[in-house]
Amino acid sequence: MRRKDNLPELLAPAGDFECLVAAVKGGADAVYIGGKLFSARAYARNFDLDEIKKAVSYCHLHGVKLYVTMNILLYDSELDEAVVFARELYRVGIDALIVADLGLVSRLRGEVPDFELHASTQMSVNNSLGADLAYDSGCTRVVLARELSGRNMREVTEKCKAETEVFLHGALCVCHSGQCLFSSMIGGRSGNRGECAQPCRLPYNNGKYILSLSDLSLAEHIRELIDSGVASLKIEGRMKSPDYVYTVTSIYRRLLDENRNSTREENRRLERAFSRGGFTDGYFTGKTFAKMTGVRTEEDKRITESEAKGDFTPERVRVKARVSMRLGEPSRMTVYGINREVCVEGEVPSEARNAPLTQEGVKERLSKMGNTFLSLDTSDIELELDGGINLPPSAINKLRRDAAEKFEDFGRELMGSATAPENSAKINTPPAFSVDSGLKRTAIFHNADTLSAISDNVIGYFDAVFAPLTSYPKCSGKANGVYIPPVIMEDELGLVREYIARAKEAGALYALVGNLSHVELTREAGLIPLGDFRLNVTNRDALAVWRGIGLSDVVLSPELTSRQARGVGGRAVVYGRIPLMITERCFMKENFGCDKCGKCQLVDRKGIKFPMMREHDHRNLIFNSAYTYMGDRQDEAAGLSYHFIFTTETPSEMGDVVRSFKEKRAFPLAGQFRRMGKRKVD
Repeated sequence: MRRKDNLPELLAPAGDFECLVAAVKGGADAVYIGGKLFSARAYARNFDLDEIKKAVSYCHLHGVKLYVTMNILLYDSELDEAVVFARELYRVGIDALIVADLGLVSRLRGEVPDFELHASTQMSVNNSLGADLAYDSGCTRVVLARELSGRNMREVTEKCKAETEVFLHGALCVCHSGQCLFSSMIGGRSGNRGECAQPCRLPYNNGKYILSLSDLSLAEHIRELIDSGVASLKIEGRMKSPDYVYTVTSIYRRLLDENRNSTREENRRLERAFSRGGFTDGYFTGKTFAKMTGVRTEEDKRITESEAKGDFTPERVRVKARVSMRLGEPSRMTVYGINREVCVEGEVPSEARNAPLTQEGVKERLSKMGNTFLSLDTSDIELELDGGINLPPSAINKLRRDAAEKFEDFGRELMGSATAPENSAKINTPPAFSVDSGLKRTAIFHNADTLSAISDNVIGYFDAVFAPLTSYPKCSGKANGVYIPPVIMEDELGLVREYIARAKEAGALYALVGNLSHVELTREAGLIPLGDFRLNVTNRDALAVWRGIGLSDVVLSPELTSRQARGVGGRAVVYGRIPLMITERCFMKENFGCDKCGKCQLVDRKGIKFPMMREHDHRNLIFNSAYTYMGDRQDEAAGLSYHFIFTTETPSEMGDVVRSFKEKRAFPLAGQFRRMGKRKVD
């Protein structure tokens, strides 16, 4: 869906109210903030509900939209509170919510159906099929993955039903958003819950910062972005200073208004605001093997700290007023301006015994707007005042306060279960697949060569065995399912469809799906879909959404504890090295050479080793150093179906794992292991 306006919206971040003022002064069309609850920047200052109401007033008075992020994964114990919080956000007048959890999306479509929802980049939307399913689920706008090229951005925007939003400037995650478990599995701080400890910014392999990406800047591609049809251009930075927000927003405001790309001097100003040794546009241009890594140097910090600090005092909005004070009638005050008009009534004036009201005195008192965002000059007050009347100063003050408060109140009445407007996305659940829910044990084998060498006794332990999609024909004797690549760009859809059709012809029955776009691909091929852990299911409502779409079952997020997983139901990872990251760039090629493909390791400062393997089309998977193992604690996974992940194990070791589960024995391999939902390793 191409945007309706000539220019895309410029969307700026704000971590506190001063940053919000900076964004508005810088020329943002919309600002996004986080609340104290359920935000993916848990360590930003963020806004409580009263501050959010104040932010709504300030933004709307200046003709700027305000969005709130609720873009984390939610547990069952949090969903009710999240819905209540979202209803309050709707009531105070927020323009849209940025969301990542389909369970929350489903609940909100029932509770406040006309509340606009935007699918966060955490939903991992990288093609038009994924964007369409997000739209059909209830999101009118989709934030596309940062890794899309400019050509793919345009194609997705032209084909999909939803508006599209893309990141314009700011920090880049090395892992596809919504697919990173590194901070969670290693440090206990979940990036999917807004607590990322940024392990990608640390040195690996003898002090090299191979995972730390430079910040994004698309300042040199503004004309392409305008022409692409995207609805919104987003600046990252809710942890940044007001000066950063103002500088970056104001530069992009000018570039958009003047329909041009940046100059060298404007690029230098952006670097002085904040950079990690410069910027990158590698994903946008498709040159992902050019220099994209960077760290924040002391020189970068010195340059930023030397910049002048701005004044971000809130600007008042000038309004006008009509006031009526007549004997025997309620006093009235109408405030108007910026295409808005409100009227309030106050006390009835009485006959004056002495010192009647005067025009000058009443206007002077009414003009004192005090602690508001409004400015009312005495010359802008039309006053109808009967002679010889009086009204207590407290009554005049209350009339003014009531009028100002009503003018600044952009809240809405809760609609309950009212019908959503015609231009709002409605739930459009596709017809269910013919599904099989009887798969008790499933396994994915990332190494097709190893899978081919496994004994039938091992294979027979599993109801469904998934092999990499591109390797399926040669594994068809061992596997009855295919693992669809979690990342598929728009220009890769045709090739992936061919691979899926080939697998179906070779006898594949099942598909392990880990992305919104996989649903339609699986439906076309007639395969039975099983949801991978990459769908980030952490609550019963999300599980119900996926089952309603037609998935036979879903592997739950490995971030859940065993107790939480049992409460949700479904399938759990009970064995294997969990993938921590999927990267768009091939770090194995860049740092080790193609001859080392599949034999590389990421080694941290403590000497801990994280295996790396190739994913579809030269993407990389980085796996946990420790295995997950529940063979001797199967009672903790009671009621759940089992999912196994095999990566670097030999056929013999795979046999040991299966025997250990059959006999409920202790971990049989060398190396460390962890339990479901636990960071600690044994």
